[in-house]
Amino acid sequence: MANTQLTEKDEGKNVVNADGDEIGVISDFRGGQAYVDPDPGITDKVMSSLGWTDADEEHYALNEDQVEHVTDDEVRLSSGL
Repeated sequence: MANTQLTEKDEGKNVVNADGDEIGVISDFRGGQAYVDPDPGITDKVMSSLGWTDADEEHYALNEDQVEHVTDDEVRLSSGL
């Protein structure tokens, strides 16, 4: 069953854009916030569209309003990003 709420159980899941392209992995969950370790090939344009301008050691905060749904295998981002 898909939902949009992120939890510590989502660590290690692939993060994909609306087209299904993998852009990173949920690398950490702390303080109620999920963090993404972006794929090394991710472009600055995509990072900017997600609001990922300030990095915490190359891990970027992922807000639930950016998430379309979460499954057992992946976190899919909203198409409006």
